[in-house]
Amino acid sequence: MFSPARRANKRWLLVGTVVALVCAGTFTRSALEPVRQSSSRRPVELKRVHVPSPPIRLLFPRRPTSIELELARLLRLRLPIYCGGRRTHDVALTFDDGPGPYSQLALRILHHARAHATFFVVGRELQYWPSIPKEELRLAALGDHTWTHRMLTWLGNDIVRTELARTANTVERTTEDRLVLFRPPYGATNARIVRDAAALGMVEILWSIDTRDSEGASWLQIAANVSRFVQGGSIILMHENHGQTIRALKFKILPLLHARHLVTVTVPQLLTRDPPTKSQLSRGLSGCYGPHQAMPGLANR
Repeated sequence: MFSPARRANKRWLLVGTVVALVCAGTFTRSALEPVRQSSSRRPVELKRVHVPSPPIRLLFPRRPTSIELELARLLRLRLPIYCGGRRTHDVALTFDDGPGPYSQLALRILHHARAHATFFVVGRELQYWPSIPKEELRLAALGDHTWTHRMLTWLGNDIVRTELARTANTVERTTEDRLVLFRPPYGATNARIVRDAAALGMVEILWSIDTRDSEGASWLQIAANVSRFVQGGSIILMHENHGQTIRALKFKILPLLHARHLVTVTVPQLLTRDPPTKSQLSRGLSGCYGPHQAMPGLANR
């Protein structure tokens, strides 16, 4: 048997061994910890992934619609749209500067004719006609025509985006519809304006036929301007706040289109069913007409 002294020495030796092992383990863990932390914080290289702008982002697992895919393609091209691809009988009627006192009358005429259109709304007018955009969505598409209808080429980038965003936000609050189309007031645009709109996820829509209604054309002249140039793929510019325009729409334009077997669609429908090519878009308004066709000038509206 061991003496009390030897047992005490052995006990202290055992305690010392345990302490040494614990310290060694602690040291080893603390020595490795910085390496692990350093490894976890090492930057990860990611592949560049194109993220579409918010208004036309493609949410999964829902499959993107054909309209979303086409608008995403056009948004990437950063080019204004003057017309469709001219391969179908589809025509887009568009109305600027509303809503206003003639809006509901225009809707009744379109509804009776089973026609569709696109309304480019001015944001400041929504305070006077707050329910009209929601009614328009029943048979039409909506687009952004800025908040105050100012000449955008005279404004800085921040003001341009504010003009667009304010109208878009107001429309979305009242209709739950997100605007993806934009038309500059007076048709005044340049590459910078197209980029500013694209930054907000909006495709710029111009026109291939100006009815001249904002210049005071009579209802018969308005109809004649459509009759002379209309064809499949046309985007027709009108203004819903002119009585002569509404009269021409009812008595001349809609019957004319029907007689020529042309189908009225919204702008998104036109771009999906008859999309313009990149080559066509790069030619601007001339891309909407053949080499031997009469071509109207693009007056600022």
